[in-house]
Formats: sequence, structure tokens, C-alpha cells
Amino acid sequence: MQDQFLGEELSAAENDMATARFEVVPCGLEATVSYGTGAAKGPEAIIAASHQLERLTAGRVPCAAGIFTHAPIECGQAIEAVMADLRRTTKQIAARGHVPVTLGGEHSISYGAVMGVVDAFKENEIGPIGLVHIDAHADFRDAYQGHAHSHASVMNLLAKEGLPMASFGVRALAEEEETARRAHGVITHDGPDLVRGNISSVTLPDDFPAHIYVTFDLDGLDPSVLPATGTPVPGGLGFYQALDLVESTLVGRRCVGIDIVELAPIEGQPVSDFTAAMIAYQLMAFAEN
Repeated sequence: MQDQFLGEELSAAENDMATARFEVVPCGLEATVSYGTGAAKGPEAIIAASHQLERLTAGRVPCAAGIFTHAPIECGQAIEAVMADLRRTTKQIAARGHVPVTLGGEHSISYGAVMGVVDAFKENEIGPIGLVHIDAHADFRDAYQGHAHSHASVMNLLAKEGLPMASFGVRALAEEEETARRAHGVITHDGPDLVRGNISSVTLPDDFPAHIYVTFDLDGLDPSVLPATGTPVPGGLGFYQALDLVESTLVGRRCVGIDIVELAPIEGQPVSDFTAAMIAYQLMAFAEN
């Protein structure tokens, strides 16, 4: 059970893919990182740290609904092939009525992870999906260092697919990104306003989709909370602040997909790994509703 999220905390019935509410997909892609490295080891570190979690979180026991962990996506192939494999996997999970929880890896993986859920929802005529995005960066470049599928352009790609999005915690962005996210009508609550205003709850517009996919880039947190990420930026969100913001967006809505990305583990400093695992499990608790 060492390769399973929560490991031996799960009973056999809770670790059954056919019935598990949550299906964890490790995808340690590290192809377009532009500063610190190590994101390839993120999924393994999160899963290992999850074995130290308690079943109960915030009064809920998400694992009672079942958590199944898939074999890792093969990331030694071309980035387009990684995206295709991940997209196919999350589509299958969403088509079963389950919630895919993808563990990265760099943020570029969110394109494949999100679009698989979009594909399943379109095929089954379920309805549109909106994105809730936690990040220090806007990720709205057209491309970065020659990569269209880049950690710095993933939200731009998803916006071009027509997905509405609300972004929280951004505090480092280029001029072209500010122009692009305004052009796409992104709902923005940037880091300086949230942190200085001690804001932890936001109400989304009534016309925002009822089905929410949460993409949580760990560098959205302040480096004092989670230092182990490739692109740390000061002035970030607090642990509870970030989770409370996500939970507030889900009021009256349903979480249908999750990814947690950009953990770059630091040897001998497990605090970031455990924090990432706690976030993953807490997001599952939000998705139980």
C-alpha cells in the first residue's frame, strides 16, 4: 500500500477503483520548469506524506467514500503524449462519476487533467465546468521558452478552450498576461489584496458554472508555509486562507476535479510534502458535498 494515497489507513473496500469516490493520478511531468527543479518527485512525496495523515479532517472522513491510486502516468515520453494519456485517464474517471485528483508535476499537466473532465462532461451532456485557480502566477503567457504546453501558459490554453475561471493569489505576472486574462474575463483576486485585506471568502457570480475544477499550484501559498516549490514568491496565501477561499467558491456548487502541482521536495524537510498531502485530502473533503 506504499504507492497508495493514505496507504494502510484504507480498508480494501475503500481502495476499490469501481466504487472509490476519488481516484488519484500521479503525473510527475517536469519538462518546462524555468527556475527550481524537482517537481518530478512531487507525486511520490505527496503519497508518502499522506501515510501520516489522519482519516478525520475538519470533521469529515473523505476516505470513507473511497480513494484509489492509479499507476503513475509515463512522463518520459513527449509532453503531448503525456497530455493525451492524462486526458484519457481523467476522462475515464469522470465518466465513472468519480473525482480525479491529479498530483504533479509541473502546472502544465493541468491542461490534460482538466480537458479529460471536460470531455466526459460534454459526452454525457452534464454541463459546463468552471476553474478555480490558486497560484502565485497568472500562467497566461502564449508560450514560454518555446513551449506551448508550459507551466507558464496552461491557464491561457484552458481559457482558449472556453472555460470560465476565477484566479486567487497571483502576485507575479507579465504585462501580456494581465492583458490576456482581462480579455478572457477571468475573475481575479490577486495575492496583495487577499493577504493585506485578510480575505478568506469570495462569492462567485451566480452565472459561474455549478461544476468546479480546482487547480491548486502550491506556490500560491507563501514560502513560509510551503518553501518546496520551483518558483517561490513572497507575499502568498496562508494555509487556512487558501483552503477557505476554495471552500467559499464551492458553496452551492460541486467539485468535479482537482489537481495539486509544483511541489519540488527538499530532502530532509518533509513539511512541504505533508502540507501538500493535507491540502489534497482537504480538497477531497470539499468535494464530498
